[in-house]
Amino acid sequence: MDLDQLAALRTPEGSAALATAAGLAGGDPLAAAAALRSTGVPAGLAAAALTQAELRRRAVGKFGPAAAGMFLTRPGLEQATRRVVADRRAARLRAAGVRTLADLGCGLGADALAAARAGIRVYGVEADPVTAAMAAANAEAAGLSGLFTVECGDATGFDVTRVEAVFCDPARRRAGTGRRIFDPNAYSPPWDFVTGLAERVPHTVVKVAPGLDHALIPAGAEAEWVSVDGDLVEAALWCGALAEVPRRATVLRGDRAHVLSGAGDAGAPVGPVRRFLYDPDPAVVRAHLVAELAGELAAALADPAIAYLYADPAGPTPFARCLEVTDVLPFSLKRLRALLRERRVGRVEILKRGSALEPEKLRRDLRLAGEGSASLVLTRVADAPTVLVCRPVPG
Repeated sequence: MDLDQLAALRTPEGSAALATAAGLAGGDPLAAAAALRSTGVPAGLAAAALTQAELRRRAVGKFGPAAAGMFLTRPGLEQATRRVVADRRAARLRAAGVRTLADLGCGLGADALAAARAGIRVYGVEADPVTAAMAAANAEAAGLSGLFTVECGDATGFDVTRVEAVFCDPARRRAGTGRRIFDPNAYSPPWDFVTGLAERVPHTVVKVAPGLDHALIPAGAEAEWVSVDGDLVEAALWCGALAEVPRRATVLRGDRAHVLSGAGDAGAPVGPVRRFLYDPDPAVVRAHLVAELAGELAAALADPAIAYLYADPAGPTPFARCLEVTDVLPFSLKRLRALLRERRVGRVEILKRGSALEPEKLRRDLRLAGEGSASLVLTRVADAPTVLVCRPVPG
């Protein structure tokens, strides 16, 4: 996609091509291209329209119905914040009294649009000309051009004294190749600039990769990990006046949000395997809040290095999945296979922490047959390889 192609898509002819392409997305790409060209759409415009239609189809999971009118790039869509997460962040900024915000490296505008919907005036800065133009087009499509404007330029050159708050989502993929960048100093903008924003702006939020090393969290910042329906999707650093707790796990399920917070440096008690196993949500694990969850559940770890919790009796929690343990076995393929065959188990889900076994290879080696089902947990107990045979607890 280049600026000329984007401009062509925004003409009446381009809009018509996009509408036709939307009905062809998801099928055979060669057949879709031929079908669109057969209506008289030039090849270049047809290719651009079909690419956008496919990206919009994929974007529905992140943006809902609004995806149908957005302009997207593959890397931009991958890094863009889900609407439910962006809306919650915008609401928190608004509740803190923020009225003006700079989005440094705004990408396609997902976070800026959420802030604008919350009534915040947003100044977006984006280095890539095509992405900047798409962000502006997305603001226009959403009817938010009066609250969200975009300039193409270097985020490090923006005058942050113009705004009350800054949001920054540094690029974590290399331009051109799309390869992930694991060294924060190679982000764009670089990590020292990003973390330095907190010293210059009273309200600073930084979106980071969920795998962020805790050692990189600035002193005094709140680190939040967010999961959506069990998938860990992002982490964010809330700095300055926005920091409320050292660590926070936000678990979004359906239309509800559940928050667990704490210092993130406590240790959970250790004890034997009990009747119920809790598999904590990944946001809880990454936030180092397993000990806090253990306290809520009156649970303990069976191994101090493995984040499975055990309790008796079971208690409902949005922060973990609960399984009932029916058997605890020192790991032995022969013994496990015999047990599952005796119970006519033909389907298993396999969970693992602290085990080097490959779940799919184990599934093949078990030679399952039967109509029953079970959950197998591969782990360590008292530093010994162990398999727990379990069944899910409804709830």
